[in-house]
Amino acid sequence: MSGRYQSLICVVGFCCLRLFAQQNPPSGESQSPASAPRGPANRHMTLEVTVADRSGQLIPDLQQQDFTLLDNKQPQQIVSFRAVQREVSDPPEVVFVIDEVNAGYQTVAIARKQLQDFLKRDAGKLARPASLVFFSDKGAAIGGVPTSDGNALIAQMNDNEHGLRTSRRSEGAYGALERVQLSLNALGEIAQYESKRPARKLVIWISPGWALLSGPNIRLSPKDEDSIFRSVIGISDELRNSRITLSSVDPLGANSGMMRTFYYKDFLKPVKKPNQVNFGNVSLQVIATQSGGLVLNSSNDIAGEIARCFADASSFYELSFDGPPADGPNDYHALEVKIDKPGLTARTRAGYYAQP
Repeated sequence: MSGRYQSLICVVGFCCLRLFAQQNPPSGESQSPASAPRGPANRHMTLEVTVADRSGQLIPDLQQQDFTLLDNKQPQQIVSFRAVQREVSDPPEVVFVIDEVNAGYQTVAIARKQLQDFLKRDAGKLARPASLVFFSDKGAAIGGVPTSDGNALIAQMNDNEHGLRTSRRSEGAYGALERVQLSLNALGEIAQYESKRPARKLVIWISPGWALLSGPNIRLSPKDEDSIFRSVIGISDELRNSRITLSSVDPLGANSGMMRTFYYKDFLKPVKKPNQVNFGNVSLQVIATQSGGLVLNSSNDIAGEIARCFADASSFYELSFDGPPADGPNDYHALEVKIDKPGLTARTRAGYYAQP
C-alpha cells in the first residue's frame, strides 16, 4: 500500500470513528458529573447468557447454583438471576439489519431472499417480535414497530426495494474507509435508538462485514490509536447499556473466502491500551463476538443461520452483579461464565471497561 493511502487511512480513520470516541474522553480527561455516575450504581450491570450443549442445542431450566461468574478470573456474587424462556412480560426483541452498503446488488438480493424464507416459516408467525433496519448510503432507516407477523415484515421489505445500492461512490481505500464510517455510524444510531427500549435486543446484521483495514502496511499515529481505542470503549459501553447482543450472518456463506471467514479472529483479543489497537478491533465480526453474539459465515443455508441467531431470543439467562472498583480509567475487565454441568458452555459479553 502506498504512503498516500497509509496517510489517508490515518486521517479518514480518525474521523470515521469519532461517533463512539466522543462518548469516551481519553484516559485522564475529566468527565462532568452528569456523564460519570459515581458509587456502586455505576458498577452494577446485567449480563445475558446463552447456554448450549456440544451440538448447539439451547439449554433451559438451569438454576442459579449452576452458574459461576468470573470477573478478571475472580468469582463474583450473582446479585439477581432470571431464566428467560417463552412467556415473559418483557420479551426480547430481534432487529434484522439488511446491509446494502458492504455488499453488492446480487449479494443483497440473496440476503433479502433468505431473510424472506426465514420469515415465511410457521406461516409467518414469529416466536419473538422483530423489526427491520435498512442500511444504505443514506444511513440506517430505523423505527419500524416490532411485530411477530413475519408476513408484515416481508411486505415492508418489498416496499423498500428502491433502497438497493447498485454502485459505489468510491472504490479502493477511499471506498473502504467510507463504508467503515457509514457502518459504525449506523451501529451507533441503532444502539442509541434501542437504548430507549428496556428489553434485551438481538441485532442480526446480515452482511459480509466491513473492511478490516489492517495489515503490516497500515500505520496509525498515536492520535489515531487513541481515537480507535476510545471508539472500542464506546462501542462496548453502548451495546452493553442498550442491552444489545450483535450477531453477524454472511450472505455469501461458503463462498465468503478464507480471508473473510477467519481473519477477524486475529483481532478478538481485548485491547487494554491505545497502542494495542487496530482497525480490525472495530470490525463487525469482532464486535459481534465480544457482545456475546454469533458469527456465522460458512454455510449456504442463510435462512438456517438466521434462525440459529433468532433462537437466542427463545432461551437465555439474566445475571446481575456489582463489578469490582476500577484500578484506573478505562480498566478492562474480562468476563467468563462457567456452567457446573458437563458438556455445557455459556456465551455472553466478553468484558467491559470499568471507570473510577
